[in-house]
Amino acid sequence: MIFDAPYDIVTDDIFLNLAGFVPGVDLKLKLEGLNPAGSIKLKTAVGLIEDLIDRSGIGPGDRLIESSSGNLGIALGTVCVNRGISLTIVADPNTNAAAIRTMRAQGTTVVVVTERDANGGFLQTRIDYIRSQLKQDRKLFWPNQYANRANSAAHYRHTARSILEELPDVGAVLIGVSTSGTLMGCLEFFREHRPATRIIAVDSEGSILFAEQGAPRLIPGLGASLRPGLLVDKGDYERVVVPEVDTVSACHMVARRYGVLVGGSTGTVLAAVRRLGPTLRNGQPVVAISPDTGERYVDTIYSEKWVAEHFPGIDSVLARW
Repeated sequence: MIFDAPYDIVTDDIFLNLAGFVPGVDLKLKLEGLNPAGSIKLKTAVGLIEDLIDRSGIGPGDRLIESSSGNLGIALGTVCVNRGISLTIVADPNTNAAAIRTMRAQGTTVVVVTERDANGGFLQTRIDYIRSQLKQDRKLFWPNQYANRANSAAHYRHTARSILEELPDVGAVLIGVSTSGTLMGCLEFFREHRPATRIIAVDSEGSILFAEQGAPRLIPGLGASLRPGLLVDKGDYERVVVPEVDTVSACHMVARRYGVLVGGSTGTVLAAVRRLGPTLRNGQPVVAISPDTGERYVDTIYSEKWVAEHFPGIDSVLARW
């Protein structure tokens, strides 16, 4: 199969059977990192850019700015460089060094803010920076992944639909939450087409998405220090909050048992699967969405030095797994 652009290569039908991860649970890991951008965010990036083209006529020579902890920045870089659009990404100290190097290799300008916001994270600081740039430059475009329904629409059209097509009797779908685009898109689709499916939102401890007070976090991807405009809670999905030590433990467990390096967001979702295990043993398949792979985390999650520094008691946690 031949494609004209790398952003057209969307691998939406690849599921890995994680046999024995939780005894009695028929777990399918939906692998979203097997595309040129390396993450589920490629679908988001395409949706955001197409929306800007429709609404604003953005094209070659235009300039775009967005906030990202890594994956969306790389995905937008994949799209923008092929459309002749200049891109600036506003990141923070938690962004993996590998992700920053990748973005810069794509020709993206990366600005790293260092001041924490009131909730212990960096998201508000990133957004404040973007707004200051927009005031100075009226020709700058901001897709705003946190409030743009083109984000959730991409996952309604692609992510959710592909799950139901592959597994018509899916019993539960576990989705990591940050901008909430994947969650909201999947929720809308399943409530329309298979309302019996449990939708389970997974957040990282320290995030304020489902808590009143935040705290500093180390692993980029899931969670946020600011509630995104897309996130709506009408009580029609379940919520699980996972400590980061469990995230790291899940990543190491999958690497040792299956030989697969998964990203931090995937580790958080899989830790939630283990926590909910008894409630998922009903004979129906369970889908855990894996947003990216683990290669960008070799200097953090898969680094013995980094893990020992930040999670010195992890061996006892792994022993329980």
